Amino acid sequence: MNATPPPAESPQSADGTAAAPSPRPAGWKGRIDHYFQVSARGSDFGRELRGGLATFFAMAYIIVLNPLIIGTAPDAGGDTLGIARVAATTALVGGVISILMGVVSRYPFAIAAGMGLNVIVAYSLAPQMTWADAMGIVVLEGLVLLVLVLTGFRTAVFRAIPPGLKTAIAVGVGMFLTLVGFVNAGFVRRMPDAANSTVPVQLGEGGLAGWPILVFVIGLALTIALIVRRVKGAMLIGIAVATAVAMVVEAVAHVGPMAGDDGTVNPSGWALTVPALPTSAGDLVALPDFSLVGHFSLFGSFANVGAIAVILLLFTLLLADFFDTMGTMVGVGGQAGLLDADGNVVRAREVLVVDALGTVAGGAAAASSNTVFAESAAGVGEGARTGIAPIVTGLLFLVATLFSPLVTLVPFEAATPVLIVVGFMMMTQVTKIDFADMAIGIPAFLTIAAMPFTYSISNGIGIGFITYTLIRLVQGRPRDVHPLMWLVAAAFLVHFALGPIESLLGL
Repeated sequence: MNATPPPAESPQSADGTAAAPSPRPAGWKGRIDHYFQVSARGSDFGRELRGGLATFFAMAYIIVLNPLIIGTAPDAGGDTLGIARVAATTALVGGVISILMGVVSRYPFAIAAGMGLNVIVAYSLAPQMTWADAMGIVVLEGLVLLVLVLTGFRTAVFRAIPPGLKTAIAVGVGMFLTLVGFVNAGFVRRMPDAANSTVPVQLGEGGLAGWPILVFVIGLALTIALIVRRVKGAMLIGIAVATAVAMVVEAVAHVGPMAGDDGTVNPSGWALTVPALPTSAGDLVALPDFSLVGHFSLFGSFANVGAIAVILLLFTLLLADFFDTMGTMVGVGGQAGLLDADGNVVRAREVLVVDALGTVAGGAAAASSNTVFAESAAGVGEGARTGIAPIVTGLLFLVATLFSPLVTLVPFEAATPVLIVVGFMMMTQVTKIDFADMAIGIPAFLTIAAMPFTYSISNGIGIGFITYTLIRLVQGRPRDVHPLMWLVAAAFLVHFALGPIESLLGL
């Protein structure tokens, strides 16, 4: 298989109208093929299966990382949700909503608790209220998103964005994924004294030292070699081989974790997951604890911190979620060749409805806001083009509720090479941007640069939108800017100025 397959045939024509359907194959397999348009999009069931597996292994870290953020952060009363319970609901919601996404949207987008969004919930919402109140705000956010989708507002905003900026969003997501991969693997790290240094980051721990970094390099080199040789399942093979190497390394060298339970730090240790085989059946299977399902209070936050504070917190979460999803959808959809001539995802409404339901479900299960994952691009890199891939990913998430030790077997250092390769694939779209038009070129550049440098997809989008409207205004061409773009740019200005606004209001 060509690991960078040619753009698959979209089931819609360039103007967004439905293309003539292909003949329906006979039998149950043919009906599935017809419903998901597997053949029409240039895919096959093998690619979809490999894509779902690759996406799952690229995303599986969230089952470990989300509980470390949501499960350990104290609320205003000092209470925590607990790692084990959050791990169970993280996998549960990710599994159910990914399957729903696959069935309803038929696109290769998987869903789980969003990184960045969980940080906002844990460190901005929870310290001001109870965890039940904080999760109630997440549920409210999801309901607001659902209303915006059903009224057509969210889709209208999406279509108001110039094609060049949509492409820049896709490229920026690729750069963001690349940095996430490098950081998660420990290949790129903060300087030990970053606050007093002119250089904020460095290569490894002052160089590429330690077994985990070697595992990452081996995995990256192998994956690149397999892709260049056009080997089927290149990314999945890379993850599997790197994981096997990591297990051997740990068994022989006893590297251990980067952060010990006693507070010690081992810079040359595994970033998050120590790839050690379970030693007993009890370590293989663990019954999940779903007691956090329903642990939310829809309006409790209004009584505890006041309506104005809740509205500002809700606005912050809403804006980040709104455009994180849009950026990921454009980036992954573009990589899969599933966008129309204007850079839009046809039938985006279905994607956005399920995404909003994921946010509601994430809050209702105390797993934080769930959103479309940029790591879905790992599955696209394996050839996935339809909703079958997220169904496979979702089923694996559900299995992971029982076999969490096996899920945590894959260390960051073995999984993240896939993100680097996918970043390259998404970067190739940069040639579609007209940099000669400075009203597009400069905002596109800032969008691409700001996503990795601020470690936020939504920040990059906001900076790009504001710059675009400003340049068109300076050029004396304000009418070239869609009214919704003015509205969104103004919303981002308010978002970026929330700190001074809260200070002015005494919040």
